[in-house]
Amino acid sequence: MMTIASILHAKPLAGVKMSARGAVAGLAAAAAFAVTVFAPQVLNDGDTFLHIAAGGRMLDDHAILFRDPFSYTFAGAPWDAHEWLAEIAMAFAYRGGGWSGLLLLFAVAAALTAAVLSYVLGRWLAPKSQALATVLAMACMTGSLLARPHLLALPLLAIWIAELVRARSEKRAPSLALLPVMVIWVNIHASFLLGFALAVGLALEALLAEPSLKTLRAWGQFGLGALGAALINPHFIEGLIFPLTLMATPALAAVGEWRATPLSLTQPIVPVVVATIYILATRRVRIAPVRLLMLLGLAALAFSHVRHQIVFAVASPLLLAEPLARAFRENGEMDRDWRPAAAAALAVLLVLAGLRFAAPLTRGDSAVAPITALAAVPAELRARPVLNDYAFGGYLIFSGVRPFIDSRAELYGEAMLESYAALIKPNPALLRATIHRYDIRWSILNPTSPIISELDAMPGWHRLYADRFAVVQFRDNPAGPAPAELSPPLRAPR
Repeated sequence: MMTIASILHAKPLAGVKMSARGAVAGLAAAAAFAVTVFAPQVLNDGDTFLHIAAGGRMLDDHAILFRDPFSYTFAGAPWDAHEWLAEIAMAFAYRGGGWSGLLLLFAVAAALTAAVLSYVLGRWLAPKSQALATVLAMACMTGSLLARPHLLALPLLAIWIAELVRARSEKRAPSLALLPVMVIWVNIHASFLLGFALAVGLALEALLAEPSLKTLRAWGQFGLGALGAALINPHFIEGLIFPLTLMATPALAAVGEWRATPLSLTQPIVPVVVATIYILATRRVRIAPVRLLMLLGLAALAFSHVRHQIVFAVASPLLLAEPLARAFRENGEMDRDWRPAAAAALAVLLVLAGLRFAAPLTRGDSAVAPITALAAVPAELRARPVLNDYAFGGYLIFSGVRPFIDSRAELYGEAMLESYAALIKPNPALLRATIHRYDIRWSILNPTSPIISELDAMPGWHRLYADRFAVVQFRDNPAGPAPAELSPPLRAPR
């Protein structure tokens, strides 16, 4: 079985003196752990509730989900839990330690990512450069530091790229011992596809640098092995093409994390990229053409979608480390004992974990969790069809309420997402048609939603509760006959 030490090419020596390379990596791990475990904003995403609920359902049923058990609009429709392994881990952590336990899970993932990233950078860069590159990379991660499966996949991304760049540096193909990483990755998050893209890119770089049948055979063997490893998932081939299918959904452009990164200095990635371009140009850093294209592709992803900033933050420094070291004539520490630094970092992490559990975290109302508003809804009304804000879908599922819609774009499909976008503009005719089609009896919406005033004006609709996070309205009259402008059914095919 592959170990992290083997991926990082560590060769422990006698003695207990802590290397500078290990010390920087240990500090990075401790900092990442502390920020994640004590930052409430890590839980500021409605998808966190959805993933815990899905994982809990799978733990209870002892089976992976293949149909929607949560919504009432698409109940029973085909839906594959592609992130099932991450969701089970999240549910297990939550059941074992509440919100503190969940934060601990993600803090460990963040710490492992920072440690691997920093330690690998120290293979080529001097300690000061290693520390600076680590800090800049971690700054670019903060925007996506959320309790969702992508963060659990991040250490796998770091380990994967670490072995790829080490293999290129040593003029060989990646070790087949890396393949178990892909088996885990494909069952945690769709970013595994990036692992394939990076492997293909570096394989092409190797072939251009050393064109031979031996090179082609070695990298081809690894590629086929990676493909076989990725097929070890409950969805088989569909599991491989899912990321492409999801990204091809145009309606995702309306979702915050799929929007373009603002070109503002408040976004850490902007000054970091500008500074990197300046350094590459002024120091005449020589980068192989294929690797340069890979870096440009990662930057394009990061600026096209906010959610990909964190991938850029991990992958780019690892791809640039060796070229930068050559340009700056730096040498990292190649063969020092990493164990003293790891032991010290682990001790710090255990203390921080103890402090987290000593002060248990309690959740309050937020933009994705209308806790007080939902508590004001009588149980009988909660069991009836609801029209909910898109951001509230995850919390409703977590609370045992079947939502009208939530963030599972792959379940609802383009037609439903477009219809919902039109409905909330608002579109009064579509709103009335939707209420009649689904016999909607109440709503829970963001106070800024334009639908609220439309419902206020409709006969039989009243306000039940309102605060700065949510407004709850209900209907006291029967639905009556469907209006003439009723749109076609929005349910997914069975």
